[in-house]
Amino acid sequence: MELKGTTIIGVRKDGKTAIAGDGQITLGEQVVMKGNAIKVRRIFDDKVVIGFAGTVADAFSLSGRFEELLHKFSGNLMRSAVELAIGFRDDKYMRKLEAMMIVADKEQMLIISGNGDVIEPEHGICAIGSGGNYALSAGRALMENTDLSARDIAFKSIEIAANICIFTNHHITVEEV
Repeated sequence: MELKGTTIIGVRKDGKTAIAGDGQITLGEQVVMKGNAIKVRRIFDDKVVIGFAGTVADAFSLSGRFEELLHKFSGNLMRSAVELAIGFRDDKYMRKLEAMMIVADKEQMLIISGNGDVIEPEHGICAIGSGGNYALSAGRALMENTDLSARDIAFKSIEIAANICIFTNHHITVEEV
């Protein structure tokens, strides 16, 4: 039994970073198990925002381990992400996580995969999850052709993805740093 299905987008514009996500959790490809899940949240004394996609247990494992490292490295986002990636090479369990996260603080935004990849996105925008490519396309178009804020671009991008992707819904959570 595999629980999946979500869309998460990160948008960095004008010194602000917004991460938005939908609330759908899908069992396989046929059943919506929950429509109001919260997959975007603040951690590390509200200084870091994360959004996660993938299997639920793996997403919580990945985000929990990342938060531990933030505390260990005094909130240094990049160092915590790199140390998490290094941990994948040493821990057989961690190497098999089927999850990804977008993490951001005031200075940086990163994608962290369950394979140990740490990616700094180009152009101030990134997306993950089942509807990630739809949200990314919408976000890029909105970024290039409107004066919307990071928060508004993130929200509207999830709305657009929800209209296209069956694994994405309109229960949207947005957090900004």
